[in-house]
Amino acid sequence: MDLSDPTFQLEIAANVAAAAAILLAGRNSVHGWWLSIIAGGLFALVFLQARLYGQVALQGFFIVVSALGWWQWLRGDGGAPLRISRTAARAWPWLVLLALVATLGQGWLLSHYTDGQAPYADAAMLVLSMIGQLMMMRRKLECWWVWLLVNSIAIPLYYSGGLYVTAVLYVGFWINAVVALRHWRRLMR
Repeated sequence: MDLSDPTFQLEIAANVAAAAAILLAGRNSVHGWWLSIIAGGLFALVFLQARLYGQVALQGFFIVVSALGWWQWLRGDGGAPLRISRTAARAWPWLVLLALVATLGQGWLLSHYTDGQAPYADAAMLVLSMIGQLMMMRRKLECWWVWLLVNSIAIPLYYSGGLYVTAVLYVGFWINAVVALRHWRRLMR
């Protein structure tokens, strides 16, 4: 870790912005969304350099969904702020099926058409992060369970790719997801 290395500096900046955004989301603050847009742009550059192409695509998705989430949280309930709610039980089998099929498809594409380092783990993170982000955009309590799964995949993926600072940050994100889940449960009551 060379502090004078521009790539390392970029990784640090991306992690600081993402940490702030995720902590604010866990605290149910709308300000996490604009920080998420900044973090997405910075991480797209980091992941491009690390050859994690699924993660590069994911950052583009995060930027768009963060803009939509910002609006949703402010005005998404008929002009009023969106409230925390639960995901319908009937949606879960479809979400699981979607996650499995999309992960296998994206993993196959990454393994055959890129030089990515871990195509199926990269794909699982991509797909599950998209599901988690869409659930968060709609303020669904269970988004935090999805983020726990994403973070559990991310830690070894980033560590094995040499992104040690990002791997450590995702340990913090894992802890934040547990705390946020409890916090959102209290706010729902």
